[in-house]
Amino acid sequence: MAFDIDMIKKVYAQYAERIAAARKVVDRPLTLTEKILYTHLWDGNATQGYERGVSYVDFAPDRVAMQDATAQMALLQFMQAGRARVAVPSTVHCDHLIRAKEGAEKDLAVATTESREVFDFLASVSNKYGIGFWKPGAGIIHQVVLENYAFPGGMMIGTDSHTVNAGGLGMLAIGVGGADACDVMAGLPWELKFPKLIGIKLTGKLNGWTAPKDVILKVAGILTVKGGTGCIVEYFGEGAKSMSCTGKGTICNMGAEIGATTSTFGYDESMERYLRATNRADVADAANAIKEHLTADPEVYANPEQYFDQVIEINLSELEPHLNGPFTPDLATPVSKMKEEAEKNGWPLKVEWGLIGSCTNSSYEDLSRAASVARQAVEKGLVTKAEFGINPGSEQVRYTAERDGLLDTFTDLDATIFTNACGPCIGMWARVGAERAEKNTIVHSFNRNFAKRADGNPNTYAFVASPELVAAIAISGDLSFNPITDTLVNSKGESVKLDPPAGDELPQKGFDVEDPGYQAPAEDGSNVVVAVSPTSDRLQLLDPFPAWEGTDINGLKLLIKAKGKCTTDHISMAGPWLKYRGHLDNISNNLLIGAVNFFNDKTDSVKNQLTNEYGPVPATQRDYKAAGIGSIVVGDENYGEGSSREHAAMEPRHLGVRAVLVKSFARIHETNLKKQGMLALTFVNKEDYDKIEEDDTIDIIGLTEFAPGKPLTLVLHHADGSVERIEANHSYNDQQIGWFRAGGALNIIRQGQTSA
Repeated sequence: MAFDIDMIKKVYAQYAERIAAARKVVDRPLTLTEKILYTHLWDGNATQGYERGVSYVDFAPDRVAMQDATAQMALLQFMQAGRARVAVPSTVHCDHLIRAKEGAEKDLAVATTESREVFDFLASVSNKYGIGFWKPGAGIIHQVVLENYAFPGGMMIGTDSHTVNAGGLGMLAIGVGGADACDVMAGLPWELKFPKLIGIKLTGKLNGWTAPKDVILKVAGILTVKGGTGCIVEYFGEGAKSMSCTGKGTICNMGAEIGATTSTFGYDESMERYLRATNRADVADAANAIKEHLTADPEVYANPEQYFDQVIEINLSELEPHLNGPFTPDLATPVSKMKEEAEKNGWPLKVEWGLIGSCTNSSYEDLSRAASVARQAVEKGLVTKAEFGINPGSEQVRYTAERDGLLDTFTDLDATIFTNACGPCIGMWARVGAERAEKNTIVHSFNRNFAKRADGNPNTYAFVASPELVAAIAISGDLSFNPITDTLVNSKGESVKLDPPAGDELPQKGFDVEDPGYQAPAEDGSNVVVAVSPTSDRLQLLDPFPAWEGTDINGLKLLIKAKGKCTTDHISMAGPWLKYRGHLDNISNNLLIGAVNFFNDKTDSVKNQLTNEYGPVPATQRDYKAAGIGSIVVGDENYGEGSSREHAAMEPRHLGVRAVLVKSFARIHETNLKKQGMLALTFVNKEDYDKIEEDDTIDIIGLTEFAPGKPLTLVLHHADGSVERIEANHSYNDQQIGWFRAGGALNIIRQGQTSA
């Protein structure tokens, strides 16, 4: 039986009434996205329609999911909220703090020892507040959620940008910062600007070497890393129905890479098969009873241009395998064009590593199809020219894959089986030789390939592909290898060709597992003590941020003017820094160390206006803070792209940065800044970015009349004595202005609890 089946049945029981109310106020057929949104309104039945891209709306998500790196800060905030138990079903998953080095058994043992303090903290907080806890080694959060918690037509939020993976099972699953999760766990509404809608019609059927991953790699090439910002992507068509549930999850997962709020598919037979295979027949039966409500109205898919803001059509029968990269997940290259593109751009053709796993591609089907390629290589006398690593998605997947011989197939090719965890995908990879910073190429089935992300080497050229294509390229050792047309030479000197991959959507013998790694919380956690040592360098209780002083903000120093791509990886790196995710002061020592300074093209080197010397960004900001001086960060387009990590907002707040002024924001990061009481501003005229000078002192005028839709004025005091005024827009509504004035959203929750 499924977890939280009573909650799911309650959601379904109100579906028909709420959809009828929504259809009445909207007065037209509804998309699936709209049905899920309108059935999860905080105030119940819809009484008005909402304007896409304009209206802020309060929602009531069904559940919350957190991974160990982000859960620390989310739960440290929740501990201040004064609640005895979470208001909605919530879970914590330990998947980020396990380094890939020697293999699953040794790596897990090392992680359990190194991070015992953090794991014990998360386990005890979960036990106290009624949160389900998944132990280290249980699996990657999004695979575990898909296997156990996701359900068609539901809404969930999660403290990870790839929460969107659950769209493969027909949910609206949305990545957020820990403060948003704290609100929902505390029983408060969750606010979202009503999204625009992108419809993607899939025709035809995948064949040969083409995989679901290639759909989203193609879409990323079309929409770019910010083309989905403020939008939900809804996939439909016969091509959608022909794909597996986990394949749909892969597509939704990488929707985060186009900036989409989330992505989803309508309920179909593949989802029913997956629910039954993962011991959730009760959910399948309940979904079948209302299945007409778990997809769009027929008129929508018949005439999608009338109901979506943008429509894209992709013929799966004609789709070619892709490799996306390097350094950005939207640089899409069909495999047939890779040799030409690599030679033109100087990308190293020799592949050093092939890596399969991550929350994007670690299902049984993924391993099955990749193993079919590996098995051919063994049978045809081939050996891998590149090193090869595998991260299974969950203990259930790993156990079943081992039982069915898939893992033995990989080890026959000398692959290393890493822990059921994120590993190299989020920089937790002890790669030998990475410190030499040599130019090299890797291919992986992950979702992101930003510079330094996997191994810390800025000269690692990382390319994203499907698991089966990663396997083929790892065997060949050649980035330009096209398995559709090219041959390889085996140990006997014979030319051999790899056949197209084949695999099982679901294990023929069913899933099996001895210990999935789940720990249920105490029925009554009132006597559970959560201890945090005041001398710990891993965990630190939070102090409230100060409230706004009630005046305009004057005398801000420019901390950095970031040049080009500045993701949350650049603002708050992962990898070895993950160990400080529960200690705000310690992790603040990585603030913006990856951002490129516009004025010298260097990273972690900015001018300290107090000393006129160049130094690290965090040290410079600490000098300003010690002197009682605020600062401002200036950035380029799509600032804060990538992971949902709210540390990228909390660190500057903690160190005294008052505002972030950019050309445009990624959605989650902008919200995170607002939640922490920061000013998130955009240039009215993007050309004004060029007016910001290195020695500027900046005033922000108009805060005493801060109001929705009313721009603020920035006064730039240049070092030569000249003064310029520029305008800055913002997207704050009344509630969010309240967060700013209070010094952060959590202060309002805390104040409400105190007054109660």
